Amino acid sequence: MGDLFASWRDRIDANSERAVDLYVRELAGFREIAITAKARAAMLDFAVFLRRRTISLIAEDLPFTEADLSSIAAIGRDRAASGISFAAQRDVLRMHHSLMLREVDEAAGRHDLDDVMRTLAWWPTRGLTAPAAYTRGYLLGQGTVLPEVERVRQLTRLIVADDPAAAELAGILAVPVPDRPLVVVCRVPGESRIPDDRFRAEALRHLLSRQRIPLSWEEPGEFVAVVADAAAAARMVRDFVESTGLPVAVGASHATGGRVAAAFAGARELSRVAPVRPAPGTVHYLTDLFAEVGANRLPPVDGWLREVSGRLATGPRLVGTLDAFYRNDMSRSRTAASLNIHPRTLDYRLSRVRDLTGLDPVSVRGVRILSTVVNRALAAPS
Repeated sequence: MGDLFASWRDRIDANSERAVDLYVRELAGFREIAITAKARAAMLDFAVFLRRRTISLIAEDLPFTEADLSSIAAIGRDRAASGISFAAQRDVLRMHHSLMLREVDEAAGRHDLDDVMRTLAWWPTRGLTAPAAYTRGYLLGQGTVLPEVERVRQLTRLIVADDPAAAELAGILAVPVPDRPLVVVCRVPGESRIPDDRFRAEALRHLLSRQRIPLSWEEPGEFVAVVADAAAAARMVRDFVESTGLPVAVGASHATGGRVAAAFAGARELSRVAPVRPAPGTVHYLTDLFAEVGANRLPPVDGWLREVSGRLATGPRLVGTLDAFYRNDMSRSRTAASLNIHPRTLDYRLSRVRDLTGLDPVSVRGVRILSTVVNRALAAPS
């Protein structure tokens, strides 16, 4: 019979040194905190502690104790307070698990199969409490170095990435995450309109005071929110436009089966084909813009629609006229009133559309094509 655990214990010091060397070499944040001999020694002590406890617990088939988890969480808090980024703390967890599996392989002899299988069985059932405690401590510790608005931005990014740590951070921040999230993306078009960092931070702070929901800027011109339903989405978009004064294109998508990342990707795509408006009256879903999404995915079709749009550009405000016409359900009186023009002027413009495109704006074919042309013409550039 072999003895995996004895062999593994004999290598604790060397393996811990190797781990710390790797963290310092590969992760800038850890390199910065290990600049003094005392700090590096503390990192090494923790690496030794983790290995010694892990080996003992696997050998006895026991879980980490509350005292163990408290110590591990304390290290997580210290790492956050020292300025370690969230990405770096996730990287160090990944590296730790990879190294531990490597250490098992290196320590195992030809007669250690039973011990190896015991180790592999222990990890998913008992071993995951340690990284969870470390992450919980880290997230709590961030409260001492990051303003709340930045932590809410981090929460939002975790949610739309389907990251399991989102639930822990949501509880810490007391920001509710809906059971079936609706992801909303507001896209600000044009480089000249994109707000700077200070403006974005102030907008988030103000909006968070109005609605305590996950909010973030994922790109300079892309605002993201996670809400519970369509009514909350409409309210959030209204608050966003009122507080920023920015024109936006809005797309939204429901998460199904817990796949928020897929919903985020869908809302993002919709925001890129949605019409830009200074005061959006609607939040666009796939049912509203499926033709525009399809056209955007097929360059030849999109190119043809833009050719039609180019013909409309030669007439008197025809794109805006058609936009108002379709938004008013093709009511001539309401459309003329919304454009502040005479109904006969509206008729003239609709006639010009027919002449330029060969499409009747009130026919089934005309509505299908021209409404898509209008939305593509008014969309934010991809």
